Amino acid sequence: MVLEHITKERPQHLFKIFYELWKQEQLCDIILQTNDGPPQHAHRLILAGSSPYFKAMFTMNMEEKSQTVISIHNVSSKALGLIVEYCYTSRIVVDEHNVQELLTAACLLQMDGVQEACCTFLKTHIDSNNCLGFSAFADTLSCRELVQAADEFAMKHYLEVLNCEEFLDLSYTQLSNLLQSDELYVEGEEQVYESLIKWITYQAEERKHHLTDLLRHVRLPLVSPSFLVNVVGTNTLIKSLEECRDLVDEAKNYLLLPDMRTKLDGPRTRPRNPILYGEMIYSVGGWCSGDAIATVERYNAMKDEWEVVSPMSKRRCGVGVGVVEDCMYAVGGHDGNNYLNSVERFDPKTSQWLTIVAPTSTCRTSVGVAVLKKMLYAVGGQDGVSCLSVVERLDPMGGVWEQVAPLNTRRLGVSLAVIGEYLYAIGGSDGANPLNSVERYDPVTNTWSFVAPMSTSRKHLGAAVLEGHIYAVGGRDDTTELNTVERYNPNANRWESVVSMNSRRSGVGLVVANGKLYAVGGFDGSMYLKSVEWLDVHAGQWKYCASMIYRRLGGGVGVLRHQNLQPICTI
Repeated sequence: MVLEHITKERPQHLFKIFYELWKQEQLCDIILQTNDGPPQHAHRLILAGSSPYFKAMFTMNMEEKSQTVISIHNVSSKALGLIVEYCYTSRIVVDEHNVQELLTAACLLQMDGVQEACCTFLKTHIDSNNCLGFSAFADTLSCRELVQAADEFAMKHYLEVLNCEEFLDLSYTQLSNLLQSDELYVEGEEQVYESLIKWITYQAEERKHHLTDLLRHVRLPLVSPSFLVNVVGTNTLIKSLEECRDLVDEAKNYLLLPDMRTKLDGPRTRPRNPILYGEMIYSVGGWCSGDAIATVERYNAMKDEWEVVSPMSKRRCGVGVGVVEDCMYAVGGHDGNNYLNSVERFDPKTSQWLTIVAPTSTCRTSVGVAVLKKMLYAVGGQDGVSCLSVVERLDPMGGVWEQVAPLNTRRLGVSLAVIGEYLYAIGGSDGANPLNSVERYDPVTNTWSFVAPMSTSRKHLGAAVLEGHIYAVGGRDDTTELNTVERYNPNANRWESVVSMNSRRSGVGLVVANGKLYAVGGFDGSMYLKSVEWLDVHAGQWKYCASMIYRRLGGGVGVLRHQNLQPICTI
């Protein structure tokens, strides 16, 4: 009979004894000496078991194998003491005062655990002012993980980094690696070019011989024609170098000869991979002072500004907007004279609206539009005669609208939201009174069912989903425009009031972009609005951002993610 017994506590107990012996300098058989502090007594066996560096030193045919006092160069006494203690305790405390010395020592002594702790600490402290320095420091120690983290931060925050002092001290190799990366986050290649010229001119005599090689990494065919001609083409240094002039000519040919672009394709004509602007808000159509609007504006959160993009082919108020596969669909509306059933699709790659989309079966305005499982739903609205309960959906691949189960309640000025597998129709008016009721559509059973009602009746409200809650904002009740806000918890089937907007808004557009909830335009009871505000959830406060160029009531609002967009050039 055999009995195998393992005492699980024994390793921990042994290291406790080793630690006590070390603290009392008993049975120590090695002394480590640095240039700046007292010697460190230790046990060879503990050091060898903790570090491949020490193991090789004590077991291979090295001079130190027979020595009792060993000099450790390029390591501070403080860092060595912390590392020796780590060999006995497996515990290390890293802070901003010791991390650089510790990491240097850990890399030299091949202490992976300490190196990992230092890299983790540094990665949590990377910012725009130090990321380039972190990368250079980590590179000298061959800490590839930290180099990668610092470089990724520098690329993602390039527009901030290039304004820091460290940027001007970059080495040629560091700058070259940044400029040629597909992962560089910029608004346009113009900024890449300007950063290169900034670096060159800081030490022009020493650096100008790098200009040609670095300019090859700037994707000049993707800058605007005016920038290429008036800025790049007039630069004295570039004009003085034949190879640089060739790069400018290549870009001009690309911009001037669109039919030849396929032959000119190459690394410099390929857009960078990151999202150049993140998610952008589009404000579509609407109504102002008796006129339907066809203009479309786009909000760039990075610049905090609005710009006009291609207008729709028809003026539309009470238009519904939904986004499928990064294309935006504008459904129905009213052009000032007629109710519309036409549908337009906006492609951000070409910045064009197309009217090849099949029309809805019913003309309607004040319609709710949303996307569920890549199907575009048009819900409720009015057709000029009556308030509608009609619901239809479009499969963009098939291009055909089909009717599904109608709402339980007729609704115009209804707002839609999607959570999980369900579509919610929120508020609106039944043609006579504003509603506080909410219905939920299940596409599996093709049925609508009521959920908890809002505390306030609202028509022409805005609705959107943020952090798993449906937000219902503004709108109009029986008497006035509203600035109140409430949100729905689908798990608890309950609405609760949250902080009110700064402005009363009916016909407001509500969207979530880049993790923020935006309320766009509307009507406050006396004037049409072009103001925009966003909810700071953590501060419990609505804050204004840049206003639109046009005032809009009842415009459709959608969000598109801008990624890998080809530039749109007009010569």
